Amino acid sequence: MKHYLAHEDSREVLKLRLGADISLETVPYAQSIFRHGVEISLHPAGHIPGSAQIRLSHKGRVAVVSGDYKVEDDGLATPFTPVPCHEFVSECTFGLPIYKWPQQQQLMAEINNWWATQAAAGYNVLLFAYSLGKAQRILKHLDASIGPIFVHGAIHHTNEALKENGIPLPEATLVTRDTPKSALKGACIIAPPAAMNSPWAKKFSPYRTGICSGWMNIRGTRRRKAADAGFVLSDHADWEGLNQAIEASGAETVYLTHGSTHAFARYLSEEKGRHAVPLETLFEGEQVDAREDHDQEAPEA
Repeated sequence: MKHYLAHEDSREVLKLRLGADISLETVPYAQSIFRHGVEISLHPAGHIPGSAQIRLSHKGRVAVVSGDYKVEDDGLATPFTPVPCHEFVSECTFGLPIYKWPQQQQLMAEINNWWATQAAAGYNVLLFAYSLGKAQRILKHLDASIGPIFVHGAIHHTNEALKENGIPLPEATLVTRDTPKSALKGACIIAPPAAMNSPWAKKFSPYRTGICSGWMNIRGTRRRKAADAGFVLSDHADWEGLNQAIEASGAETVYLTHGSTHAFARYLSEEKGRHAVPLETLFEGEQVDAREDHDQEAPEA
């Protein structure tokens, strides 16, 4: 039977996604446990609530596996903490110089201004974002004075799991079959990307759509996905964030996973004089043309 070790803020979300009966051990950040002579501890990754870098120490050597991370404090997840190490396994989903994120305060102002403009014109807005992480980040910074806020079932269930773990979130109304159309006037509805262009979305007509993704940084992505607006919002580090995290680790060797691993490794080797190695992994990570939600659930009515 599989056994999971995770940060304590992940407990209820893991049970929601993997099953209530999973074998799960949770620990706070920086608390050491020992397995076969190896010291193991989890440290904040800043990606989503409960996300963690894994620190492994054995006979004076330290390796850190980052998992997904971002270095900006989003006000939701525990902020990223650099962990000094000899070897650092880093993601590089957005490991090219073209990827540079706007400041969160600026971005959230853009989203709220767009919503207010559409509401004044008689439209609801559908914001598409991952059900875990981005959806809560958006919810936390929406201006509720603009209009009512609703969420898709997948996001509602995730919100409830996070609240059970003691993570405070603003209230948002679950959309159901019984939600009257009159309640949706000027509303903002947050939904997973899998719900875009689905029959579920039609009940909110007339509406405008916005996609929240790091891939919106690429010209033409919004047009190809047929959205009315695109907002550059990612829970991964951008180019500057990746370089900042790698520099702060002090690692002698950096292993790179996901994204432009070979190009980024070449940059680190040639421009930074750091030993960098692309690493093949079982999973490819987030991709621009992938179906952009981990839930992959059918849209709820």
